[in-house]
Formats: sequence, structure tokens, C-alpha cells
Amino acid sequence: MKKILIMEDDVTIHSLMKETLEMHGYTTFSAYSGTEGKLLMDQHTIDLVLLDLMLPGMHGEEFLQEQRQYSSIPVMVISAKTDQHSKLELLTSGADDYMTKPFDLKELLARIDIQLRHATKVPVEAKKDIQYKNIYVDLDTREVKINGLSIHLTGREYEILLLLLGNPQKVYSRANIYESVWKEPYFNSDKTVNMHISNLRSKLHEVDSNYIKTVWGIGFKFD
Repeated sequence: MKKILIMEDDVTIHSLMKETLEMHGYTTFSAYSGTEGKLLMDQHTIDLVLLDLMLPGMHGEEFLQEQRQYSSIPVMVISAKTDQHSKLELLTSGADDYMTKPFDLKELLARIDIQLRHATKVPVEAKKDIQYKNIYVDLDTREVKINGLSIHLTGREYEILLLLLGNPQKVYSRANIYESVWKEPYFNSDKTVNMHISNLRSKLHEVDSNYIKTVWGIGFKFD
């Protein structure tokens, strides 16, 4: 049974999400502040976090930034902020998805299901660990190492890395990447793909040389 941490200080919204999730078979943990959520993360094995931004104690942005230093657990931000800049900023900071309030509960359940499937998916063709040049991926723990040093990736970044490693010589278009990783039809999603590729490229480059090559006018491949 998947365990979901709800971090929301609005009692009405919190209760509604909790009741809906438990009706659909999820185990939930409740946090009404950022510090309470951090404590629950330390005490339990959580599969996914629903994160409000305006939390007392520790704001959602701070919680997300801290978690991404050592965890790739899917984090879905649920916020009243609707501007595109805020969404892109949160996704850049490591959020795996972003929903604005008010939201549809059916859509929330669908997005949670997608995130959990991405987090547990192991490619059929890759039953053993992946080694490519200096990159090592442990498919059981989802740990990624370069030259023996661990790097922390978000769920999306990890899925993109696996996709590119699956066929290092293939050039993947932005549509290929989006539809393979997000499992949704590609529609004007260049910014989303570019942002995640940029973040992944930066994290790889911090440890070793740049592995991801841009093929102008087409897409991306491993170099």
C-alpha cells in the first residue's frame, strides 16, 4: 500500500485530500507545517508528497530544496500560485508536478498514479544495473553514481536519464522524451523538456564532463 504525505495547513483541503486518498487505498500521513512534514519524512518510508507552499514553520520551497539534497521521492506541489514563473521555478527546484488550487480530485488521483508508476517503473529490457562510461545506475535503489559519487535526481530527471541510456546513440526529439517520460501527448512542451534536460545536464556536469549532447533542430542524445 503506497504511503502519501499530505503537507497542507488548510484543514478543509487537507481533510478532503486525506479522505479521497484513503478511499482509493492509499495510506496517508498528515502534516500541517513544514517542520512536521520533515519529521514525518524522517520517521516513515514515504512514496509521494503532496506539498503546499505557504506552510508555517518551514515554507514549501525550503522543504523541497532540503529534500532534493538527498531524496528523489516524487513531490507534487499544490498551490494557489498560478503564474507560469512560479510553476517553472518550482519544477526547476525539483518538483515533479504542479497543480493549482482549486483542483479536481479525479485529476489529482490520476496525477498521483502517474507519479507513483514512474517512481517504481523498471524498464523491461534492463533487469540488471546500468553501466555507461563513468555512469552507474542501481535499478533497485534508483541510485545514480558518476565516478563513484552519488548524484541526486528528481523522478523526471531519473526517467530521462534511463531513456537516454537505453540507447546512447539515438537522438531523441523533445516529443519522444515528453511522451516517453510524462506518458502524455506532446503539446507545446519544449520549455518543460528543455528545463529538465538542463537540470539533468548540470547535475551530471558537476561531477564529470557533459554527457548530453544537443542535436540542433532535432533533440538530444548521449555523447
